[in-house]
Amino acid sequence: MTSVNAFSSTATSICDGLYTRDDATQVVFGVAEELLAELRGMGAVSEPARFTAVAVVFDPESVKRAADEMCARAGADVLLHSSVLGATRVDDRLTTIRLADHSGIHEVTAKAFVDATGEADLAHHAGSEVRYGNDGWVQNGTLGVRLGGIPAGVEISSKDLKSAVRAAKRAGVEHLTSETGLTARMPISGDLITYLADEGYDARDAADTSRAEAGARRQAQEHLRVFRTLPGCGDAYIVSTGPELGTRESRHVVGRYQLTEKEVLSPGPIGDAVAVGAWPIEYHPGPGVPSEWKFIGRPGYYGIPLDVLRSCDTANLFAAGRTVDGDRGAGGSLRVMGTALATGHAAGVAAALTARDGDTGTGPVRAELLSQGAWLPQAYDELS
Repeated sequence: MTSVNAFSSTATSICDGLYTRDDATQVVFGVAEELLAELRGMGAVSEPARFTAVAVVFDPESVKRAADEMCARAGADVLLHSSVLGATRVDDRLTTIRLADHSGIHEVTAKAFVDATGEADLAHHAGSEVRYGNDGWVQNGTLGVRLGGIPAGVEISSKDLKSAVRAAKRAGVEHLTSETGLTARMPISGDLITYLADEGYDARDAADTSRAEAGARRQAQEHLRVFRTLPGCGDAYIVSTGPELGTRESRHVVGRYQLTEKEVLSPGPIGDAVAVGAWPIEYHPGPGVPSEWKFIGRPGYYGIPLDVLRSCDTANLFAAGRTVDGDRGAGGSLRVMGTALATGHAAGVAAALTARDGDTGTGPVRAELLSQGAWLPQAYDELS
Protein backbone atom coordinates (compact mmCIF):
# COMPACT_ATOMS: atom_id res chain seq x y z
CA MET A 1 0.00 0.00 0.00
CA THR A 2 1.22 3.50 -0.78
CA SER A 3 -0.26 6.49 1.00
CA VAL A 4 0.57 9.91 -0.43
CA ASN A 5 1.05 12.86 1.94
CA ALA A 6 -0.81 11.18 4.79
CA PHE A 7 0.85 13.55 7.25
CA SER A 8 1.23 16.76 5.27
CA SER A 9 2.00 20.10 6.90
CA THR A 10 -1.04 21.36 8.74
CA ALA A 11 -2.51 24.81 8.28
CA THR A 12 -4.45 24.60 11.53
CA SER A 13 -3.94 24.05 15.26
CA ILE A 14 -7.51 22.91 15.94
CA CYS A 15 -8.49 19.24 15.78
CA ASP A 16 -12.26 19.04 15.33
CA GLY A 17 -14.57 16.08 14.86
CA LEU A 18 -13.28 13.82 17.65
CA TYR A 19 -16.06 14.64 20.12
CA THR A 20 -19.83 14.96 20.09
CA ARG A 21 -21.15 18.50 20.36
CA ASP A 22 -23.72 18.11 23.13
CA ASP A 23 -21.82 16.10 25.74
CA ALA A 24 -18.19 16.20 24.50
CA THR A 25 -17.96 12.41 24.29
CA GLN A 26 -14.99 11.16 22.26
CA VAL A 27 -16.11 8.93 19.38
CA VAL A 28 -12.99 8.80 17.16
CA PHE A 29 -10.16 6.60 18.45
CA GLY A 30 -7.62 4.35 16.70
CA VAL A 31 -4.90 6.38 14.98
CA ALA A 32 -6.49 9.58 16.29
CA GLU A 33 -6.18 8.39 19.89
CA GLU A 34 -2.58 7.33 19.26
CA LEU A 35 -1.82 10.86 18.08
CA LEU A 36 -3.62 12.42 21.05
CA ALA A 37 -1.68 10.18 23.44
CA GLU A 38 1.60 11.35 21.93
CA LEU A 39 0.54 14.98 22.30
CA ARG A 40 -0.70 14.51 25.85
CA GLY A 41 2.69 13.07 26.76
CA MET A 42 4.29 16.27 25.44
CA GLY A 43 1.78 18.55 27.18
CA ALA A 44 0.98 19.77 23.68
CA VAL A 45 -2.80 19.43 23.43
CA SER A 46 -5.63 21.09 25.31
CA GLU A 47 -8.56 19.45 27.00
CA PRO A 48 -11.71 19.39 24.84
CA ALA A 49 -13.02 22.94 24.54
CA ARG A 50 -16.36 24.21 23.34
CA PHE A 51 -16.35 26.55 20.40
CA THR A 52 -19.45 26.25 18.18
CA ALA A 53 -18.81 22.54 18.68
CA VAL A 54 -16.13 20.67 20.68
CA ALA A 55 -12.48 20.49 19.62
CA VAL A 56 -8.94 20.39 21.01
CA VAL A 57 -6.12 22.85 20.37
CA PHE A 58 -2.62 21.50 19.77
CA ASP A 59 0.93 22.74 19.31
CA PRO A 60 1.78 22.32 15.60
CA GLU A 61 5.49 21.65 16.13
CA SER A 62 4.64 18.82 18.50
CA VAL A 63 2.23 17.32 15.95
CA LYS A 64 5.07 17.14 13.42
CA ARG A 65 7.24 15.27 15.92
CA ALA A 66 4.40 12.97 16.96
CA ALA A 67 3.66 12.13 13.32
CA ASP A 68 7.35 11.34 12.75
CA GLU A 69 7.33 8.91 15.66
CA MET A 70 4.08 7.24 14.60
CA CYS A 71 5.29 6.73 11.04
CA ALA A 72 8.60 5.31 12.29
CA ARG A 73 6.84 2.83 14.58
CA ALA A 74 4.59 1.75 11.71
CA GLY A 75 7.57 1.10 9.47
CA ALA A 76 6.42 3.60 6.85
CA ASP A 77 8.83 4.86 4.22
CA VAL A 78 8.29 8.62 4.39
CA LEU A 79 9.02 10.73 1.31
CA LEU A 80 8.43 14.33 2.26
CA HIS A 81 8.73 17.10 -0.34
CA SER A 82 7.58 14.83 -3.16
CA SER A 83 4.91 15.58 -5.74
CA VAL A 84 2.69 13.26 -7.77
CA LEU A 85 3.37 13.72 -11.49
CA GLY A 86 1.37 10.90 -13.01
CA ALA A 87 0.00 7.40 -12.66
CA THR A 88 -0.48 4.26 -14.70
CA ARG A 89 -3.46 1.94 -14.60
CA VAL A 90 -4.31 -1.41 -16.14
CA ASP A 91 -8.04 -1.89 -16.65
CA ASP A 92 -9.70 -0.87 -13.38
CA ARG A 93 -6.57 -0.94 -11.20
CA LEU A 94 -3.91 1.62 -10.46
CA THR A 95 -0.44 0.06 -10.77
CA THR A 96 2.26 2.73 -10.61
CA ILE A 97 2.62 6.35 -9.59
CA ARG A 98 5.35 8.76 -10.65
CA LEU A 99 6.81 11.05 -8.01
CA ALA A 100 9.22 13.95 -8.33
CA ASP A 101 11.71 15.19 -5.77
CA HIS A 102 14.93 17.18 -6.04
CA SER A 103 16.85 14.15 -7.30
CA GLY A 104 14.50 13.46 -10.18
CA ILE A 105 11.47 11.36 -11.08
CA HIS A 106 10.75 8.02 -9.40
CA GLU A 107 8.19 5.27 -9.88
CA VAL A 108 6.39 3.55 -7.02
CA THR A 109 4.52 0.33 -7.67
CA ALA A 110 1.96 -1.06 -5.24
CA LYS A 111 -1.09 -3.30 -5.09
CA ALA A 112 -3.33 -0.67 -3.47
CA PHE A 113 -3.26 3.07 -2.87
CA VAL A 114 -4.76 5.75 -0.64
CA ASP A 115 -5.29 9.26 -1.96
CA ALA A 116 -4.79 11.61 1.00
CA THR A 117 -3.47 14.49 -1.10
CA GLY A 118 -6.29 16.92 -0.29
CA GLU A 119 -6.73 17.80 -3.96
CA ALA A 120 -7.26 14.17 -5.04
CA ASP A 121 -4.17 14.53 -7.24
CA LEU A 122 -3.51 10.80 -7.31
CA ALA A 123 -7.04 9.94 -8.44
CA HIS A 124 -6.92 12.72 -11.03
CA HIS A 125 -3.63 11.49 -12.52
CA ALA A 126 -4.86 7.89 -12.42
CA GLY A 127 -7.83 8.74 -14.62
CA SER A 128 -10.28 7.92 -11.83
CA GLU A 129 -13.55 9.79 -11.73
CA VAL A 130 -13.28 12.98 -9.68
CA ARG A 131 -15.28 16.18 -9.39
CA TYR A 132 -14.37 19.67 -8.26
CA GLY A 133 -16.55 20.93 -5.42
CA ASN A 134 -20.26 20.13 -5.27
CA ASP A 135 -23.04 21.42 -7.50
CA GLY A 136 -20.95 24.39 -8.60
CA TRP A 137 -20.01 25.32 -5.03
CA VAL A 138 -16.55 25.15 -3.46
CA GLN A 139 -15.89 26.28 0.09
CA ASN A 140 -13.45 29.11 0.74
CA GLY A 141 -10.18 28.61 2.60
CA THR A 142 -8.74 30.37 5.63
CA LEU A 143 -5.17 31.21 6.64
CA GLY A 144 -4.26 30.33 10.22
CA VAL A 145 -2.42 33.23 11.88
CA ARG A 146 -0.57 32.83 15.17
CA LEU A 147 -0.32 35.92 17.39
CA GLY A 148 2.11 36.46 20.24
CA GLY A 149 2.46 39.29 22.75
CA ILE A 150 -1.05 38.91 24.18
CA PRO A 151 -0.82 38.18 27.94
CA ALA A 152 -2.39 34.96 29.18
CA GLY A 153 -5.02 36.77 31.26
CA VAL A 154 -6.41 38.71 28.31
CA GLU A 155 -9.68 37.32 26.99
CA ILE A 156 -11.03 38.34 23.61
CA SER A 157 -14.73 37.86 23.02
CA SER A 158 -16.19 37.40 19.55
CA LYS A 159 -18.40 40.43 20.23
CA ASP A 160 -15.42 42.67 21.00
CA LEU A 161 -13.51 41.38 17.99
CA LYS A 162 -16.45 42.00 15.66
CA SER A 163 -16.87 45.54 16.99
CA ALA A 164 -13.17 46.24 16.49
CA VAL A 165 -13.19 44.94 12.91
CA ARG A 166 -16.26 47.03 12.08
CA ALA A 167 -14.62 50.11 13.58
CA ALA A 168 -11.51 49.48 11.48
CA LYS A 169 -13.63 49.21 8.34
CA ARG A 170 -15.35 52.49 9.13
CA ALA A 171 -11.93 54.04 9.57
CA GLY A 172 -10.99 52.97 6.06
CA VAL A 173 -8.94 49.83 6.75
CA GLU A 174 -9.11 47.56 3.71
CA HIS A 175 -8.62 43.82 3.12
CA LEU A 176 -10.74 42.64 6.06
CA THR A 177 -12.99 39.88 4.74
CA SER A 178 -14.18 38.48 8.08
CA GLU A 179 -15.59 40.13 11.18
CA THR A 180 -15.62 36.95 13.22
CA GLY A 181 -13.68 33.71 13.27
CA LEU A 182 -12.34 31.10 15.62
CA THR A 183 -9.64 32.22 18.05
CA ALA A 184 -8.06 30.00 20.71
CA ARG A 185 -5.12 29.83 23.10
CA MET A 186 -2.44 27.36 22.09
CA PRO A 187 -0.77 24.99 24.54
CA ILE A 188 2.92 25.42 25.45
CA SER A 189 3.40 28.89 23.91
CA GLY A 190 0.15 30.49 25.05
CA ASP A 191 -0.02 32.22 21.66
CA LEU A 192 -3.39 33.00 20.12
CA ILE A 193 -4.33 31.09 16.98
CA THR A 194 -6.80 32.95 14.77
CA TYR A 195 -8.82 32.05 11.69
CA LEU A 196 -10.04 35.27 10.11
CA ALA A 197 -8.24 35.68 6.77
CA ASP A 198 -10.61 34.10 4.24
CA GLU A 199 -9.97 33.68 0.52
CA GLY A 200 -11.78 32.09 -2.38
CA TYR A 201 -9.50 30.26 -4.84
CA ASP A 202 -9.05 27.17 -6.96
CA ALA A 203 -6.67 24.93 -5.01
CA ARG A 204 -5.77 23.09 -8.23
CA ASP A 205 -4.31 26.25 -9.75
CA ALA A 206 -0.88 27.46 -8.56
CA ALA A 207 -1.38 31.02 -9.80
CA ASP A 208 -4.77 31.40 -8.12
CA THR A 209 -3.54 29.83 -4.88
CA SER A 210 -0.50 32.12 -4.88
CA ARG A 211 -2.76 35.14 -5.30
CA ALA A 212 -4.95 33.97 -2.46
CA GLU A 213 -2.05 33.30 -0.09
CA ALA A 214 -0.62 36.76 -0.72
CA GLY A 215 -4.05 38.25 -0.10
CA ALA A 216 -4.49 36.29 3.11
CA ARG A 217 -1.12 37.44 4.44
CA ARG A 218 -2.14 41.02 3.66
CA GLN A 219 -5.34 40.44 5.61
CA ALA A 220 -3.30 39.03 8.51
CA GLN A 221 -1.40 42.30 8.83
CA GLU A 222 -4.62 44.30 8.81
CA HIS A 223 -6.20 42.01 11.40
CA LEU A 224 -3.10 42.51 13.56
CA ARG A 225 -3.85 46.23 13.56
CA VAL A 226 -7.36 45.42 14.73
CA PHE A 227 -6.14 43.18 17.56
CA ARG A 228 -3.81 45.91 18.78
CA THR A 229 -6.82 48.14 19.43
CA LEU A 230 -8.28 45.64 21.91
CA PRO A 231 -7.57 46.01 25.65
CA GLY A 232 -4.35 44.23 26.63
CA CYS A 233 -3.37 43.51 23.00
CA GLY A 234 -1.29 46.59 22.22
CA ASP A 235 1.92 44.53 21.96
CA ALA A 236 0.49 41.80 19.75
CA TYR A 237 2.61 40.58 16.85
CA ILE A 238 2.45 37.85 14.22
CA VAL A 239 4.50 34.82 15.22
CA SER A 240 3.74 32.92 12.02
CA THR A 241 1.14 32.31 9.36
CA GLY A 242 0.17 28.84 8.20
CA PRO A 243 2.53 27.06 5.79
CA GLU A 244 -0.34 27.19 3.33
CA LEU A 245 -3.97 28.22 3.20
CA GLY A 246 -6.34 25.91 5.01
CA THR A 247 -8.20 24.51 2.01
CA ARG A 248 -11.62 23.14 2.91
CA GLU A 249 -12.62 21.73 -0.46
CA SER A 250 -11.13 20.85 -3.82
CA ARG A 251 -11.52 17.66 -5.85
CA HIS A 252 -13.53 14.73 -4.51
CA VAL A 253 -12.86 11.11 -5.47
CA VAL A 254 -16.22 9.88 -6.74
CA GLY A 255 -17.00 6.90 -4.56
CA ARG A 256 -19.18 3.88 -4.93
CA TYR A 257 -21.52 5.68 -2.54
CA GLN A 258 -22.01 9.36 -1.74
CA LEU A 259 -22.80 10.37 1.84
CA THR A 260 -25.64 12.89 2.02
CA GLU A 261 -26.47 15.83 4.22
CA LYS A 262 -29.60 14.01 5.39
CA GLU A 263 -27.52 11.05 6.60
CA VAL A 264 -25.26 13.40 8.57
CA LEU A 265 -28.07 15.36 10.22
CA SER A 266 -30.40 12.41 10.83
CA PRO A 267 -28.12 9.42 11.46
CA GLY A 268 -29.42 6.02 10.43
CA PRO A 269 -28.06 2.46 10.75
CA ILE A 270 -24.37 2.37 11.63
CA GLY A 271 -23.50 -1.33 11.56
CA ASP A 272 -21.67 -1.02 8.22
CA ALA A 273 -19.59 2.02 9.20
CA VAL A 274 -15.79 1.96 8.97
CA ALA A 275 -15.43 5.47 10.42
CA VAL A 276 -17.42 7.83 12.62
CA GLY A 277 -18.04 11.56 12.07
CA ALA A 278 -19.11 13.97 14.79
CA TRP A 279 -18.45 17.53 13.56
CA PRO A 280 -21.53 19.50 12.50
CA ILE A 281 -21.97 20.64 8.92
CA GLU A 282 -19.82 23.77 8.80
CA TYR A 283 -19.95 25.26 5.33
CA HIS A 284 -18.00 28.35 4.28
CA PRO A 285 -19.64 29.68 1.11
CA GLY A 286 -17.26 32.57 0.41
CA PRO A 287 -14.91 35.19 1.86
CA GLY A 288 -16.71 37.48 4.28
CA VAL A 289 -19.94 35.47 4.07
CA PRO A 290 -21.02 33.98 7.42
CA SER A 291 -20.43 30.25 7.67
CA GLU A 292 -23.45 27.95 7.63
CA TRP A 293 -23.90 25.58 10.58
CA LYS A 294 -26.23 22.58 10.76
CA PHE A 295 -26.10 20.22 13.73
CA ILE A 296 -26.16 16.43 13.88
CA GLY A 297 -29.23 14.84 15.43
CA ARG A 298 -29.17 12.21 18.15
CA PRO A 299 -26.83 10.65 19.16
CA GLY A 300 -24.49 13.36 17.85
CA TYR A 301 -22.42 11.23 15.45
CA TYR A 302 -22.92 9.34 12.19
CA GLY A 303 -21.39 6.37 10.40
CA ILE A 304 -19.27 6.53 7.24
CA PRO A 305 -19.55 3.41 5.01
CA LEU A 306 -16.54 1.93 3.23
CA ASP A 307 -17.96 2.73 -0.21
CA VAL A 308 -17.77 6.47 0.57
CA LEU A 309 -13.97 5.98 0.62
CA ARG A 310 -13.69 3.55 -2.30
CA SER A 311 -13.27 4.84 -5.85
CA CYS A 312 -16.22 4.03 -8.08
CA ASP A 313 -14.02 3.01 -11.02
CA THR A 314 -10.58 2.12 -9.61
CA ALA A 315 -10.83 -1.05 -7.53
CA ASN A 316 -7.62 -0.58 -5.54
CA LEU A 317 -7.87 3.15 -4.82
CA PHE A 318 -9.28 4.59 -1.58
CA ALA A 319 -9.79 8.19 -0.48
CA ALA A 320 -9.18 9.90 2.86
CA GLY A 321 -9.78 13.34 4.31
CA ARG A 322 -11.57 16.04 2.35
CA THR A 323 -11.27 14.00 -0.86
CA VAL A 324 -13.97 11.49 0.20
CA ASP A 325 -17.39 11.49 -1.43
CA GLY A 326 -20.01 13.59 0.28
CA ASP A 327 -22.59 15.96 -1.15
CA ARG A 328 -22.40 19.71 -0.48
CA GLY A 329 -23.68 19.44 3.09
CA ALA A 330 -21.98 16.19 4.07
CA GLY A 331 -18.70 17.50 2.69
CA GLY A 332 -18.89 20.37 5.18
CA SER A 333 -18.67 17.80 7.99
CA LEU A 334 -16.48 15.06 6.50
CA ARG A 335 -13.58 17.43 5.70
CA VAL A 336 -12.45 18.26 9.26
CA MET A 337 -9.25 16.95 10.84
CA GLY A 338 -10.67 14.52 13.40
CA THR A 339 -12.91 12.89 10.82
CA ALA A 340 -10.00 12.86 8.36
CA LEU A 341 -8.02 10.83 10.90
CA ALA A 342 -10.91 8.36 11.03
CA THR A 343 -11.30 8.06 7.25
CA GLY A 344 -7.53 7.91 6.83
CA HIS A 345 -7.29 5.01 9.27
CA ALA A 346 -10.13 3.19 7.55
CA ALA A 347 -8.77 3.81 4.04
CA GLY A 348 -5.33 2.61 5.07
CA VAL A 349 -6.69 -0.62 6.51
CA ALA A 350 -8.91 -1.18 3.47
CA ALA A 351 -5.99 -0.64 1.10
CA ALA A 352 -3.73 -2.97 3.10
CA LEU A 353 -6.34 -5.74 3.05
CA THR A 354 -6.93 -5.18 -0.66
CA ALA A 355 -3.18 -5.46 -1.31
CA ARG A 356 -3.06 -8.72 0.65
CA ASP A 357 -6.32 -10.36 -0.42
CA GLY A 358 -7.09 -8.84 -3.80
CA ASP A 359 -10.28 -7.14 -2.64
CA THR A 360 -11.96 -6.57 0.69
CA GLY A 361 -15.35 -5.89 2.19
CA THR A 362 -16.75 -4.03 5.15
CA GLY A 363 -16.56 -6.94 7.62
CA PRO A 364 -12.79 -7.54 7.43
CA VAL A 365 -12.08 -3.79 7.48
CA ARG A 366 -14.21 -3.27 10.58
CA ALA A 367 -12.61 -6.25 12.32
CA GLU A 368 -9.09 -4.98 11.66
CA LEU A 369 -9.96 -1.43 12.71
CA LEU A 370 -11.44 -2.69 15.97
CA SER A 371 -8.28 -4.70 16.62
CA GLN A 372 -6.32 -1.48 16.14
CA GLY A 373 -8.32 0.45 18.73
CA ALA A 374 -10.93 2.15 16.58
CA TRP A 375 -14.44 2.59 18.01
CA LEU A 376 -17.12 1.32 15.61
CA PRO A 377 -20.49 0.74 17.27
CA GLN A 378 -23.04 -1.73 15.95
CA ALA A 379 -25.84 0.59 17.07
CA TYR A 380 -26.18 4.17 18.24
CA ASP A 381 -26.91 3.37 21.86
CA GLU A 382 -23.50 1.85 22.62
CA LEU A 383 -22.18 5.05 24.22
CA SER A 384 -25.04 5.32 26.71
